[in-house]
Amino acid sequence: MKFTAHRLTVALVAAGLLALSGCAGDQVGSGNAAKAGAMKESIATVNGVPIPKYYVDVMVAAQVAQGAQQNDPNLQESIRKELIRRAVLEQAALKAGIDKQDETAAKQAISQQNVLIGDYLQDWMKNNPPTDDELQKAYDTIKERLGDKEYHARHILVGTEQEANDIIASLKKGTKFATLVKKSRDPGSKDQGGDLGWTNPASLLPSFSAAMSKLEKGKYTTAPVKTEYGYHVILLEDVRDQQAPPFDEVKPQLQMGLQQKKVQEYIEQLEKSAVVKETEVKQPEANQSGANQSEASQPETK
Repeated sequence: MKFTAHRLTVALVAAGLLALSGCAGDQVGSGNAAKAGAMKESIATVNGVPIPKYYVDVMVAAQVAQGAQQNDPNLQESIRKELIRRAVLEQAALKAGIDKQDETAAKQAISQQNVLIGDYLQDWMKNNPPTDDELQKAYDTIKERLGDKEYHARHILVGTEQEANDIIASLKKGTKFATLVKKSRDPGSKDQGGDLGWTNPASLLPSFSAAMSKLEKGKYTTAPVKTEYGYHVILLEDVRDQQAPPFDEVKPQLQMGLQQKKVQEYIEQLEKSAVVKETEVKQPEANQSGANQSEASQPETK
């Protein structure tokens, strides 16, 4: 799958990799006054440099968002120790001049950019949640796509149309499906007699789904069914009614999916409206002397 920039951003937010930046605004303090007070109050000093209590609050909020207990004293203590350890290491790195290295500066800029993007998108999502109408429409669309039937089918997958026709001819002569399935190229179902279990047509390839849905129980396809994987002979074991789960039961998943979709569309909109002028990056020239040396070292042919 092509992983474009906006997909990467959405994936980062969805996976919670920006939780540290995204949770602080909602779960820490009660406004700017509380934040200012927490920034003035310190939990410790390292070589005279204070560590703001607000850093603890932010890290606790991030952990709580991932399932930790808000008032866990062990959590508070472990974070306090971690911040002190970081301060010690940070001061050592600054003393060694690591912050002056170009690569370090670039990494710091990217990290700062990630935090800024994370907070911005979290704020945008909070102010642009999916509406009830959007959620209901998404539910109705999925419900319609899934349909009201489930199918229990078996199949035999082969590489050529002729092989599939030969299998169909054998079935017509009375050869058991279980015997012929040994020729199948599908490792996932071959050892189970070609059994695909109960499936919804929407989850299958269109041509396979269309052929399967037309079969009567106990019947098989009388013509090969072509897909991107090869040619199939399908046997329909049974059909049963399928009822979609209630709206309230799937609403949280719908909200998450729609929210991610809205964020992706918003990012795409921002990209389209931006004025971007790309510059050509010059590649470093090959070492000519090295190239000549390489040529000179080749054995002479006669």
